[in-house]
Amino acid sequence: MEFILVGIVALLGSGLTFFSGFGLGTLLLPVFAIFFPIDIAIALTAIVHLLNNLFKLTLIGKKANLHTVLRFGLPAIVFAFLGAYVLGMLTEIEPIYSYTISNNAYQVTAVKLCIALLLIFFALFDLIPKLKRLEIDTKYLPLGGTLSGFFGGLSGHQGALRTAFLIRAKLSKEAFIATGVVIACFIDISRIAVYAQDILQLGDQLNFPLLITATGMAFIGAYFGNKILKKITIHTIQIAVGILLIVFAIFLGIGIL
Repeated sequence: MEFILVGIVALLGSGLTFFSGFGLGTLLLPVFAIFFPIDIAIALTAIVHLLNNLFKLTLIGKKANLHTVLRFGLPAIVFAFLGAYVLGMLTEIEPIYSYTISNNAYQVTAVKLCIALLLIFFALFDLIPKLKRLEIDTKYLPLGGTLSGFFGGLSGHQGALRTAFLIRAKLSKEAFIATGVVIACFIDISRIAVYAQDILQLGDQLNFPLLITATGMAFIGAYFGNKILKKITIHTIQIAVGILLIVFAIFLGIGIL
């Protein structure tokens, strides 16, 4: 069951969000979190996200704008390390609250609550028209890199902020996508470097067949997403994802997931 669910989400998430600049990690994290603890789910999502972005670089990477990449990407790298470090500290905190429902025990933990709030925050970028149209002056690109990198390291949800900042960089559609992919790779590499020790200790818990399935399906989705770049709209998908994220975040925050 998990192979089918993860594979479908990876395929659709990668393909349908190809030109939005964000979405795959947002979709994959809740699915991985159904089968794994939230910190493991974040690490798995980061691996698939990085591999998929590296694949996208082979498709459109040469169109990235180097000047924008440096102004935005360098602060993102530094603060992605910080975000990943904060995630490590949050996982060590004792549960905030415990309760039972029908003899089933649930725990509200700091990391789950933090991730739940972040999920709701980023879901608003899909649901509120003013936030969907949010554009930031280009002089704030380094600040955008700082925020995007930190939240990317903490939860992997940095694409919406990155899009809001980069949309004012006056890039072509192809350059906008490629630049975002390069920056996302920077952030993914930074946070995975922090996760590396924990990932190695997980061993078989990583479920490599499932990881390979998700990555392969994401590659296929990215390939076809690139083919239909100028034909598809993700407006309805963004709304659906935003609603589902809020629902999931509520259940995650109260410890049911």
